[in-house]
Amino acid sequence: MPKIVIAIDGYSSCGKSTTAKQVAARMGYAYIDTGAMYRSVSLYFIQNHVALTNPKAVQDALQLIQITFNFNPRNGRNETCLNGLNVEEEIRKMYISNIVSEVSAIPEVRYAMVAQQQKLGRRRGVVMDGRDIGTKVFPDAELKIFMTADATIRAQRRQIELLQKGEMVGLDVILENLKKRDFIDSNRSEGPLRKAEDAIELDTSFITIDEQIDWVIQLADEKISNLHRKGHFKPIDA
Repeated sequence: MPKIVIAIDGYSSCGKSTTAKQVAARMGYAYIDTGAMYRSVSLYFIQNHVALTNPKAVQDALQLIQITFNFNPRNGRNETCLNGLNVEEEIRKMYISNIVSEVSAIPEVRYAMVAQQQKLGRRRGVVMDGRDIGTKVFPDAELKIFMTADATIRAQRRQIELLQKGEMVGLDVILENLKKRDFIDSNRSEGPLRKAEDAIELDTSFITIDEQIDWVIQLADEKISNLHRKGHFKPIDA
């Protein structure tokens, strides 16, 4: 069967990344974590004291950033590497969450990351999650999903994730962070978070990750079967 591009957009802590990873694994597709790319850029900017208000400094820094994804067979996880260094754990910390929306709102950053994302997904057979995959990165993706969930439930999920990593953060702090990120993501000028007209919405407030995964795979199988029956696939606009 021919392969497709599955674009999963939505708010933070809706289960996008977990669902996308498992869908990719079960379908034999590549998984591209665009959120990890912006988090990696944020980490680089912090470590190298790049001023977000200095366009030249930002542009110069972007020329030195290379982001790759490696599969670790020991733990069965995809790991994000920044210039060859595994930064998977570091980029998930709260201090990165506090700045990533501001970094990803910078037009130069988005241009650079979108170009990398489009290059990674050109051959199809990929699952990509983020904020503007179905609207900006791959507007012609064959399957687009938009995930949403209640803000308090999202904050509780995020708190559990942080606790599992030994980071204790109050629920009110996390909720405020999520609301701030939602506002920035939805109102930035370049690649804002919004539901594509042809995206299928999924509210994950009261369903399990397994149910999310099964739902997306069922939609993907139906889409592939329909396209295969018609004997053609749309070219990806990349």
